[in-house]
Amino acid sequence: MSTPPPEIRLLSVGTALPGPPVSNADLARRFGMDELWVQWVDAFIGTRTRHLAVDLDSGEVRYSLADLGEAAGRRALDAAGVRADEVDLLVMGTATPDRLMPATVNVVADRLGIDNVPTYQLQSGCAGAFQALDVAQQMLLTGRYRHALVVGGDVIAKHYDLGLDLRSLPPGEMVNVALFGDGAGAAVLTTDPDREGPVLRKVLTRLTGLGREPGQVLEWFGPVDHVPGRTGSREDYKAIEESVPAMSVEILKELLDGLNWTDTEVDYILPPQLSQRMTARIMRELDVPTMREVTCVTETGNNANALPFQQLERVLPLLEDGDRVLGIAVESSKWIKAGFALERV
Repeated sequence: MSTPPPEIRLLSVGTALPGPPVSNADLARRFGMDELWVQWVDAFIGTRTRHLAVDLDSGEVRYSLADLGEAAGRRALDAAGVRADEVDLLVMGTATPDRLMPATVNVVADRLGIDNVPTYQLQSGCAGAFQALDVAQQMLLTGRYRHALVVGGDVIAKHYDLGLDLRSLPPGEMVNVALFGDGAGAAVLTTDPDREGPVLRKVLTRLTGLGREPGQVLEWFGPVDHVPGRTGSREDYKAIEESVPAMSVEILKELLDGLNWTDTEVDYILPPQLSQRMTARIMRELDVPTMREVTCVTETGNNANALPFQQLERVLPLLEDGDRVLGIAVESSKWIKAGFALERV
């Protein structure tokens, strides 16, 4: 008789945000925009504040992704009561590593005192944290590892050109200044049967972008190909508005069908966090009134791979025995579906 695979439990979550919250009015003052622009952001995006790793007055990058990843990882390990030398595996998901080399995941490992373990850095947009969870889950299921630290985060503000005239940009480029924030999160997973925590029932990640144009582009300029006045990020917001709600519905159905759960048997849902306005639209499309929404984007901005951990940090203290949680994300740069399911047993 074969041995059943171990259950994987989520022991803890830690998060880190850089600096104080930055309001829409703060952005408007820095980029020379007027009150009409603030009203446009409030109505079109809905996000009120975000945290930025860049000081808007001086242009100084005050926090790196490694800084935030270290802080989130340390908080997660402390909350789990797991020492650095007990970590058997470290996986990180990000779209904005600090450098091409060394990999940011290895800088985080070094700062935390983690060594002699497999480390992986996955480069992806909003699905990166889910992909990191998937890799950690698959490796833990082999039975060779006991504790995994999973980190996700992004520092997007370092791509801002603070001297750019926003008034000269089309909406698809202007929107990014108001949309994004920075941050990091981390989670500790274990196969230890004696530890308590919700069980990770399923992780879904799947590329579905064959033949489709990217919904978002984040450039990585070198000294030769950086064209003055060209922004480092742009997106097809119309394509995102059309595709993300529909893809979220598909992800929800696939998660439920794969677990033989009904929507009324799920207590909490962690929807995609592109912006407050988009999250509200997604929730209308999902049409799951019995699930309690866990959202944070109004306060944190869209900080990409940090967001699932921000949501998890909010929902974990609320869970009671038998509660079920679904998380959903859509990576719009090349259209990746992602999701996970937790159950408190």
